[in-house]
Amino acid sequence: MLDEQELTRIDRWWRAANYLSVGQIYLMGNPLLREPLVAEHVKPRLLGHWGTTPGLNFIYAHMNRAIVARDLDALFITGPGHGGPGLVAASYLEGTYTETYPSIGQDLDGLTKLFTQFSFPGGIPSHVAPETPGSIHEGGELGYALSHAYGAAFDNPDLVVCAVVGDGEAETGPLATSWHGTKFVDPRRDGAVLPVLHLNGFKIANPTVLARIGDEELAALMRGYGHQPYVVAGSDPAEMHHAFAEALDAALDEIRDIQAEARSASGPVARRPWPMIVLRSPKGWTGPKEVDGKPIEGYWRSHQVPFADARGDDSHRAVLGTWLRSYRPEELFDESGAPYDDIRDLHPAGAKRMSASPHANGGTILQDLELPDFRAYAVDVVPGTGAVESTRVLGGWLRDVMRANMTNFRMFSPDENSSNRLQDVMEVTDRAWNARIVADGFWADDHLAPEGRIMEILSEHTCEGWLEGYLLTGRHGLFSCYEAFIHIIDSMFNQHAKWLKTTRHIDWRAPIASLNILLTSHVWRQDHNGFSHQDPGFIDHVVNKKADVVRVYLPPDANTLLSVADHCLRSRNYVNVIVAGKQPALQYLSMDDAVVHATKGIGIWDWASSDEGAAPDVVMACAGDIPTQETLAAVSILREQVPSLRIRVVNVVDLMRLQPETEHPHGLSDHDFDALFTTDTPVIFAYHGYPWLIHRLTYRRTNHANFHVRGYKEEGTTTTPFDMCVLNQLDRFDLALDVLERVPGLASRTGHVHEMLKNKLIEHRAYVRRHGEDMPEVRSWTWSPVDGPQVRTDSPENDAPEG
Repeated sequence: MLDEQELTRIDRWWRAANYLSVGQIYLMGNPLLREPLVAEHVKPRLLGHWGTTPGLNFIYAHMNRAIVARDLDALFITGPGHGGPGLVAASYLEGTYTETYPSIGQDLDGLTKLFTQFSFPGGIPSHVAPETPGSIHEGGELGYALSHAYGAAFDNPDLVVCAVVGDGEAETGPLATSWHGTKFVDPRRDGAVLPVLHLNGFKIANPTVLARIGDEELAALMRGYGHQPYVVAGSDPAEMHHAFAEALDAALDEIRDIQAEARSASGPVARRPWPMIVLRSPKGWTGPKEVDGKPIEGYWRSHQVPFADARGDDSHRAVLGTWLRSYRPEELFDESGAPYDDIRDLHPAGAKRMSASPHANGGTILQDLELPDFRAYAVDVVPGTGAVESTRVLGGWLRDVMRANMTNFRMFSPDENSSNRLQDVMEVTDRAWNARIVADGFWADDHLAPEGRIMEILSEHTCEGWLEGYLLTGRHGLFSCYEAFIHIIDSMFNQHAKWLKTTRHIDWRAPIASLNILLTSHVWRQDHNGFSHQDPGFIDHVVNKKADVVRVYLPPDANTLLSVADHCLRSRNYVNVIVAGKQPALQYLSMDDAVVHATKGIGIWDWASSDEGAAPDVVMACAGDIPTQETLAAVSILREQVPSLRIRVVNVVDLMRLQPETEHPHGLSDHDFDALFTTDTPVIFAYHGYPWLIHRLTYRRTNHANFHVRGYKEEGTTTTPFDMCVLNQLDRFDLALDVLERVPGLASRTGHVHEMLKNKLIEHRAYVRRHGEDMPEVRSWTWSPVDGPQVRTDSPENDAPEG
C-alpha cells in the first residue's frame, strides 16, 4: 500500500501529465486557463489521440516511483504510439524536454509553445516519434512493442524494459508472436521485460478481443506464453493507485528473484514464468463522461479527439474548459507556469529518467565492432571458375566477428541460419533457447543454449523487431532471410527507415548501427521450392525510401560479399540490403580486385570484355550472381561465334550507383555513367530482380533509350536452376539473341548463330523435361579465357559470322 504522501504525489503527477496531454491536443493559447477560454485559444485543426494517454501516464508515474525506490535502470516502450501527448508530457515534467529543446521552457511561454507545436504545422507528430526524448520507435504502426523491448533487453543485464501493449495492438500478428520472447531471454546476462497489457476496451470504433474475455481465460493465455499475470482493474483513481503500486512491486520483486537465482547458480536453472501486469482501465480515463448525449469515457469515442469542434461550438468549448479544470491546474503549476516542486521532483535524476535514458538514444553508447580482417578469408579465384558457396565463406568471417563481439553483436534469422550456410558461427555460440532442451540421446537438440547468440524463431516479424530493438539501444546485428519472405517485414522496414530518415535531422540523436539484411535462398535458386518462393521484389520496396537511408548491394561472388559485409557492419544509420546466393557458384574476382570493385560499386571487367582500345558495339551489364554468370556465358558464346564483336562487360555491385548523383549519394555523375555505358550503344542488362527497377533508376541517363533489361518477370515453377533463367529470358541464349537483334546491322549477318541459339533453347526444354536436370554443358560451364582482347576496326555490318 502507498502511504498517503506517496499517493498524493503520484496522483498530482498523473493529473499534471493528463492536463498537459489534453492541452497539447486542444490548446494554442491560455495554457493554464487564467483567462476565459475563447475560440482563439483552441487549435483550428484538432489532431491526436486521447483514449490510451491517461493509462500511459498512469503507468509512467508508477514506474518513476519504482525507479527511485529501487534505483532501477529502466526504459519505457509504448506500444500504443497514439499516446504521443502523454510521453511528451512525461518528458516535460521530468525536465528532459526543456533540456533537449531549450525554447520549450517550464513557464507560461514554454507551455504555450509545448501545446501549440503538437500536431501542428512545423511542430511535432501526434505519435511517440523520434522527436520525443525517451522513445525508440514511432509507434504509428502497432505490433512491435514487445519485440523491440526484448531486443533492448538482450545483453543489457541491469535494464528493466516496461513495455506497454495496447489491447488493439495485442490483436496484431507481430505482437501475438512476440510474447514468446520469454523463451529466448537469458536471466543471467540479459535484462528483463515487464509487459503491461493495457486493456481499455476499444480500438478506433470496436471493442478489443482481449478486453472482452474474462480474467481466467486471459490469465490462461498469458501463462501459456510464459508469464505470471497480475491483474489491476477499476476506475477509482485512489484504489487503482494502490492496486497498481502493489502489482508493480510484486512484479519487480519477482524479476529480481528470477535474475538473482539464475546469476547465482553454477549450472542450468529451470525457466520460471516472468511477471506481467494486466491493467484494465476506462478508455479516455478522467475525460468527459459524455458529450452531446453520447458516451465518451470508457467508450470508443474517446479514442482520438473526444469532441472536435471546441473552437467553433460554444458548448464544446465549455466542455473542454470543464474537463481541463477538473485536473485543478492551479494546484499543479505555480504562478510562473512551472510545475510545483513535488511534481517536478517525482522522477529519478539524470540518466535514470526514462525520458533521458541513454538506451533510448543508443548511438550515444554504441561501441564499434572489433572486425577481423575480411581479406584473410579470401577465396582463391581463377575468374569464372570454381564452385563456392558465397554465404558459407561469409559464415566463416561472421564466426570470428561473433567471437570478438560476444556482448554487442547478434545474428537473427527465422530458422534459416544454417540453411543460409552461416552455420560456422555455431562454432563459437549456440542458438538462443530458454525452453526445454533435449541434451542427450539420439534425439538431442542441435546447438541450443540459454546463452546462445543466434536468435532464431520462425517469425520474420519477431526477428526484425528484436534486431531493431537491439540496434536502437546501441548494439549491432545481422538479419538473414529467404528473399521471398522478407516481404513479411515490409511495414517494419518502412517504419525503421522513416525513423532513420527523421533522426538524421535531429542533432541530439546519435547515429546507430545500420540495419543489415542479408537475402539469400534467392529467386534464381528457388527452383526446388517453386513459384511460392520466387520473389525478388523487396529491393523495389527498399528503393522507395529516402536515398540517404537505403543501400542495396548485389555482390557477384564470395570475395566481393566479404568486402561488402565488412563495409555494412561498419556503417551507421542505413538500411543495407545484401543479396547473395548460398548455392555453389562460379567466382570471379581475387580479393584485391573484389575490394576495388566493391569500393567503386560498379566497373568494367576487362578480363571478360573485348573492346579495349575501341568503342564497344554492345555493353553487357549485370547485377547479381546468377545474372553475372549468365551474362558471362552469353559473352563467351558471342566471342566464339562473332569474334570481331566488341563487347564491354559492366558489373554492378552497388545498385544505387545507377542513379544520378543528384538523386542518391552513391549515384554516378552523368560523365562517369556515360563512360561506362556510352551515349549511343545498345546495353543488354541482366538484373537480379524485376527489370523495370533498372529503367526507373536510369531513366534520366543519356543512353536510357538503348537499355534493354532482362530480369524476373513472374515466370516460375518447380524446375531446374537454368530453366528458371530460361522461363524469364535471363539465360545466356536469350541474352546472346538480344545482342544479335539489337546491335545495328548484326542480325542480318548472323542468321545461323541466331538459329543455333534458338535450337539450344529447344534442346534445353526437351532435356530438362526428360532428365530432370540441366544439360551437362550448362551444369559444367566455366569461363574460358580468351588470349587478349580482340579489337576490330571495321563495323558490325561487315562482319562475317563464323561456325
